[in-house]
Amino acid sequence: MSLSRQLWLAIIGLTLFAFAGSFLVSIFTARSYLEQELYLKNTDNAASLALSLSQLPQKDPVTVELLVSAQFDTGHYQEIELLDPRKKVIVARQYTGTDFGAPDWFVQLIPLRAEPGIAQVQDGWRKLGTLKIVSHSRFAYRELWHGALRQIAWFLTAGLAAGLLGTLLLKLIIRPLNQVVGQAKAISERKFASLAEPSTPELRSVVRAMNDMVARLKQMFSEEAIRLDSLRRQVSHDAVTGLPSRDFFVNLLQETLGREDSPPWGTLLIIRLTDLAELNRHLGHADADQLLKTVASILTSCCAPHSEAIAARLKGADFALLIPNEENAAHLAAAVSDAFHQRLSTHGAKLDNLFHIGAVPYRRGDNPGALLAAADTTLATAEDKGSNTWHATELQDDRLARSEEAWRTLLSDALLGKRLKLALFPVLTANGNQMHQESAIRLQPEHDGLWLVAGDFMPMAIRHKLTSAIDLEVVQLALNTLQSSAEDVAVNLSAETIADWGFRNSLTLLLQKNTALCSRLWIEVSEYGVFRELEAFHDLARTLKALGCRIGIEHFGHRFNEISHLADLGLDYLKVDSSFIRNIEQHTGNQEFLKGLCKVSHSMGVTVIAEGVQSDAELSALPALGFDAATGPAVSRQNS
Repeated sequence: MSLSRQLWLAIIGLTLFAFAGSFLVSIFTARSYLEQELYLKNTDNAASLALSLSQLPQKDPVTVELLVSAQFDTGHYQEIELLDPRKKVIVARQYTGTDFGAPDWFVQLIPLRAEPGIAQVQDGWRKLGTLKIVSHSRFAYRELWHGALRQIAWFLTAGLAAGLLGTLLLKLIIRPLNQVVGQAKAISERKFASLAEPSTPELRSVVRAMNDMVARLKQMFSEEAIRLDSLRRQVSHDAVTGLPSRDFFVNLLQETLGREDSPPWGTLLIIRLTDLAELNRHLGHADADQLLKTVASILTSCCAPHSEAIAARLKGADFALLIPNEENAAHLAAAVSDAFHQRLSTHGAKLDNLFHIGAVPYRRGDNPGALLAAADTTLATAEDKGSNTWHATELQDDRLARSEEAWRTLLSDALLGKRLKLALFPVLTANGNQMHQESAIRLQPEHDGLWLVAGDFMPMAIRHKLTSAIDLEVVQLALNTLQSSAEDVAVNLSAETIADWGFRNSLTLLLQKNTALCSRLWIEVSEYGVFRELEAFHDLARTLKALGCRIGIEHFGHRFNEISHLADLGLDYLKVDSSFIRNIEQHTGNQEFLKGLCKVSHSMGVTVIAEGVQSDAELSALPALGFDAATGPAVSRQNS
């Protein structure tokens, strides 16, 4: 039973007890007063009638009877009786009716017992008889009954008014308490939000304690995330430059080339500093390290305009730059070369022969080893050209080459023609049960044509601002799948979409029409999109959680140190980026990071899923690290 209901029952009980007490006191006080008034009336009337009878000149029985009858007929008497000295009845009149002016049960419950009026009737000096008068009590009962009804009516009216006012006051009083209850419920739902302190001292201390607990939880998550991110950087990043190491870069390159939602093309650049040992000798160790940090800064700044670009240090003098969704390798190589000349001009003559750059474009699906070999060959060509030179090759495969207008027409026609579908892949728990189906969008550019994967057309959809229409169609396809299947379905929303208020309103209306399916719909956004549009993601998550959907983040792990920003969202799951999963059975450093990630996530009540699991060895290593489920080629093979 809720606290407010208990308070109301207590208030109603006390009020009824107080009313019953006051009602009974009032009734019995009124009865005593009426009994006293009836006794006085009986006495006065008996004396008055006895005096009238005593003054009669002729006290014959007929005259006496007429006078007594005249008094009785006024209707206010229960009984008038005149007895002679020998107790013999001279005249007697008695009311024989049954009307008491009140219900019989009331009369029986509260009887009126007034003493009769007694007076002596004289005949000169001789006593004629004794007169007894009893006034009728029906008028007293009527007033007593009506008074009781008026008191009950007033109590009910006052109680109703007090109840309405009390309801408002009680809501105001317990509102802070309800907020505390809501905060506790939010914590159980993995939302760590603070409340404003109320004015009530008792509740203020409770809210303050809850806020302190939330702050400590957030701080704990933040500290653990920072520690784990520091461990990740130690394992996967170069100590001098802070750039990712070769192993991490190669894993990321493999994922970029193999993941179907990656851009369909891009460019790989290899930058080599000429004779690093000689630079160390001439500059000294400290200045040489500073030069390496400057190179890292230049490459990081070159990544800034590209959302998924990454720079890495492959080995001592070799650096790499991966720019997805950019096929003009010559343009990028020239831009990086210009940046080197501008930023390193302070090194004077030493810049005469400092670097060489090799750039090669790639297509999604290319072999990582072959691509790196091609980049090395291009770098060798640049070194043959002379000092501080670059060389780039051109992209030969133009199977997706279309003008921007052609892409706009193609995408618009496909949306109008409903030429989109979902490809579903299993997400399995450690014991082999299916958690949900992960969906990937496919688009058919022409009727009966080949189906394109997301990476082939989504970059152009982003450029032409068509992601909202595509994502809304994806959700509709997922709902259609849920209607015909018993399995849950997960869909991905793009970063551009979640910031679109029009899309979010349309999505809300669509889901409100299918509320029965919302609990089986998993909606996820990439880590990059979440932190790029953090406020929009917060609002979207709250809306979708209210509808019953499950909310998650995919490709997670690169910004794990910022997980405290997500503590109040009530996330349901995280999908860890496949670059952390690659060959995990061999990388003890990544194992420690992932163990910590799973531990922190589980303490927040969040399910952790591994993405892009390629081998059985990777799949076997995941349960020991704390993963709840996995997806990828190895999982699909196991499920087939």
